[in-house]
This record gives sequence, structure tokens and C-alpha cells, in this order.
Amino acid sequence: MKAAAAAGPGVGPGPGLVLGAGSVSLAVSSSLNAFRTHKRYSTALTIAEFKCKLELVVGSPASCMDLELYGAREEPLGRLDCDEALLGSYPVTDGCRVHVIDRSGARIGEYEDVSQVEKYEMAESDYEKRPESLRSFLRQQRWGRYDTEAAQRRAAEQEQRRAQEAALAAALPLGTRCQVRVPGQPCKRATIMYVGQTDFKPGYWVGVRYDEPLGKHDGSVGGRRYFECQPKYGAFVKPQSVTPGDFPEEDDGLEDEL
Repeated sequence: MKAAAAAGPGVGPGPGLVLGAGSVSLAVSSSLNAFRTHKRYSTALTIAEFKCKLELVVGSPASCMDLELYGAREEPLGRLDCDEALLGSYPVTDGCRVHVIDRSGARIGEYEDVSQVEKYEMAESDYEKRPESLRSFLRQQRWGRYDTEAAQRRAAEQEQRRAQEAALAAALPLGTRCQVRVPGQPCKRATIMYVGQTDFKPGYWVGVRYDEPLGKHDGSVGGRRYFECQPKYGAFVKPQSVTPGDFPEEDDGLEDEL
């Protein structure tokens, strides 16, 4: 064994090394990439058959492979260079590594670059006609965007909410005192300064001027002025959060000095 390893050209199959129809777990590396694969192979394979199986692992053509064998401690054991010999006739044991040297002229990393793989693309019209496609299945089950009834129902509900919001907005005259109740926030009193649609969000909005600096702006949002007020006194809320009424201004608790 030492002489075979030192000679380098090949281990050479020999009597007494045949492992029969057993199997061995090997690490497989290649001169074309940096990763290793661990697989179990039958020791009854000929080296030619073994190369064909390695072709599926490393991508190199079997006819363009040279195989080097390394022990579990990465010590070189020689080459597997006799195509007619059995894999088990070489000193292969669990943990050994077979290194594939590619002689096809391929570049390093060529078989890892999937961008070079020609991809099949189907025309939209052809895909539309396929009966077994995901799109066909969704259409048959009336799921997602193919559920026309649900889409119509959602559109009707959205239109109903929009109409209700418009009706609420129409009942809020400008200059009216109001009380604002936004979920998760304390109740605040204000004056209605703007009612209508805006550029920053769809739907109807009510611009209010709070009695105290509890707002977010001065009546201007996104470069457009909707109403005038002091900084931090202005805010926009949905119509359903506004209750109009005779609400006196908040008392700041300060009295004139006598």
C-alpha cells in the first residue's frame, strides 16, 4: 500500500481488497467546484460505472474524469485508473474521499453558474391553455382572483363603506365644534376646519384644530395646505371618529391673576 501511494500513478486493484457487494460511504470533491458531497456507493461497481454515477454529482463527463483516492485523514492513496476494476478492489473505506479531476476543459464553477443554463419559457397564451396548470386549478376552484363572486362582494362592501363615510362627512359643517374619539387615544375637543378627500390617503377625511397642541401639523400635509392653525394643533381623522356638538373649548386650568 505504501509503495502504491508513493508511486502516485495509481493504487492498482489487487487480490484480497475486493469487498464484494457491500457499500462504502465516500466524500466526493471536484476540480470544478469547492463543495463536497457525501454519498454511499456499492463496492461492486466497476470504476467505469462509478464514473457514470459521479457524472450526476459533479457534472463532468465520465469520459473526461481522472479519479484520485484519499484516505479518511486526507492522505493520498493513489488513482482509480482501471475502468474494468471493481471499486471494492481498491482500498476504499468509509470516510475516504474521491477527487474528480475534470479534463473536459470546463471552467472552475461552470457547473455552479445556473445563469448559464438555458431556461424554458412558455408563452402566456400557451400557459393559459394548459388544463393542469396552477392557474387552471385556481380558476376551477374559484379561488383568489378567480373568485368573481367574492370579488363582487368585496367591491360592494367597499362601495357601501365609502357611501357611509361620505354621508357622515356631509353631516359635519365647517366651523362646528366637535369631540374626537380615535381608538387608543384620549378624547379631545376641536373645531372642524376641513371635510373632504385628500391627496395623502383615499376616502373622506376631517381636518380638525384641537383646543390644545395635541395634533401633528399646522393644517398642511405633503406640501398641500388644507386649513390654517398653529403648529401641533392640526390633525386629520376619519368622519366616524368625529361627534359634532356644543362642546366648549377646553379650559387650560389657568386663571387670570387678580
